[in-house]
Amino acid sequence: MVALKIPYHELSPEPLHGVVDEFVTRDGTDYGEIEVSLETKIAQVLTQLREGKAVIVFDPGTETTTILSSNDPVLKGMD
Repeated sequence: MVALKIPYHELSPEPLHGVVDEFVTRDGTDYGEIEVSLETKIAQVLTQLREGKAVIVFDPGTETTTILSSNDPVLKGMD
């Protein structure tokens, strides 16, 4: 995967919210048996980004973004 890390703090609030909102509403991001509100999910992801536990990744080949755990093996060698 040829991709770029996008520092969350370099995005203005609207694009950051859009990336996080799209990520948490994506298929396959179910939180389990307990119902979690969209606002809570967004807040949790923003907290993970601020704490360095997650990173935003942009793939120029597909022109898509995703959010990965900061210890995801995909991120090795992307610095």
